[in-house]
Amino acid sequence: QVQLVESGGGLVQAGGSLRLSCAASGRTFSNYGMGWFRQAPGQEREFVARISWSGGRTNYADGVKGRFTISRDNAKNMVYLQMNSLKPEDTAVYYCNFLSGAIPLGDYWGQGTQVTVSS
Repeated sequence: QVQLVESGGGLVQAGGSLRLSCAASGRTFSNYGMGWFRQAPGQEREFVARISWSGGRTNYADGVKGRFTISRDNAKNMVYLQMNSLKPEDTAVYYCNFLSGAIPLGDYWGQGTQVTVSS
């Protein structure tokens, strides 16, 4: 059974930083790319960043390039999102998921972690 547990969100002022963590289980973690996504109130869930199974390749949404860094620890089944220079428009619930290519795998999503950036 797939489980995704996101943590590390909070309230931060613009320009601040947060590090999100995701504990993933239920699949062989090191076989899958992993992604971070976010959903702001009233909006569709959107792609933020993804990382290949080995960690050797990463991709970012244009709006977070240069500010966010995705990483993973295959020994711990963890994926991380370091977020720097946060902006109010980064306010959203952040989710992680296993990927098939660039697509979230399956219909299951965790509870997410709320990130709120004040101006």
